[in-house]
Amino acid sequence: MARETITLRRLAEVLGLSQTTVSRALNGFPEVNEATRARVIEAAQRLNYRPSASAASLATGKARTIGHVVTLGDHMMINPHFTDFVAGAGEVYARFGYEMLLRITGSEGEQDVYRDLISRRRVDGVVVHGPKTRDPRIPFLRKLGIPFVVHGRCEEDPASYSWIDVNNRRAFMRACNFLIDLGHRRIGLINGIETMNFADRRRQGYEAALAARGIDLDTSIMFSADMIEPHGYRAAAQMLSSRKPPTAVLVSSILPAIGVMRALAERELRPATDLSIIVFDDCLSFLQPGNEAVSGAIPFFTAMRSSMRLAGRRVAELLIEQIEGQHSAPKHELWEAELVIGHTTGPCAPAESQVPVRVKPFRRYS
Repeated sequence: MARETITLRRLAEVLGLSQTTVSRALNGFPEVNEATRARVIEAAQRLNYRPSASAASLATGKARTIGHVVTLGDHMMINPHFTDFVAGAGEVYARFGYEMLLRITGSEGEQDVYRDLISRRRVDGVVVHGPKTRDPRIPFLRKLGIPFVVHGRCEEDPASYSWIDVNNRRAFMRACNFLIDLGHRRIGLINGIETMNFADRRRQGYEAALAARGIDLDTSIMFSADMIEPHGYRAAAQMLSSRKPPTAVLVSSILPAIGVMRALAERELRPATDLSIIVFDDCLSFLQPGNEAVSGAIPFFTAMRSSMRLAGRRVAELLIEQIEGQHSAPKHELWEAELVIGHTTGPCAPAESQVPVRVKPFRRYS
């Protein structure tokens, strides 16, 4: 038998109170005495009452909604990274009685979307995705006066707004140093789009590690594009086909790393033996085979890891705290990525024993 859905009206009937009193008790209004408030909360928990966002909005004067504005263009798409982030944020919204409003727009109309959401009081705050090194959305939203948290950060005045970011520079510096310690000196880079702040910082970490160890930079084995499988394939194919291919590569995401694996397979080359690979792993849910910590399984890719889903949860928590007035000063969290050793890295082979590149002839199957 289906369980009865408990509405505000039904909860008020059970308690013998008015709907207004119940609503005010649940939303922390001071005029409700503590005994009544405790009674209402106990009944709400016992009967599994879940307030609707619209009801909470009427009671508090807030929209009880968080905005996510996503631009669609040549270099922005709704991808697995965004999906996992939103899944994590959504868990927190549900816990605190907020809803999510997703708006899709072209990059040129983004500021108009923010103005519309704020002027119509559709949202109480917004999450800023994919910040660029210099991002006009930050000063624009500060001027509008709406609460916001940035997933990432930009270079301009980062102390003036709330953000959560991964230490991308240090992550790629650590990864590059790990490869150098294995004997690799020719290390390629398959990066994201470097106008994006995270990708710019990853390149900085890679370059800093090479410079500190006295290794010259070679731009012919450095690539920057959308973090998708074809980008990884094309970049790896070009590097592996060169007269002096790298012995190792840093890759900004597992998605292009899958493309790197395709390029290796076509040439009958093996990860770790013929090309060491370190990826940045956002712990995307659809690529996780199981709980490695429990099973003891070794992950396939050697990776710098930081969960996109956990980042979504924490950004949502900070934004709700800001909306509900729990802190006024901006908050900043810089997370360190974890180095996890998998099956795709190994010592650099002596030059005379390195396997020559072999490309299979193209074959069409019907």
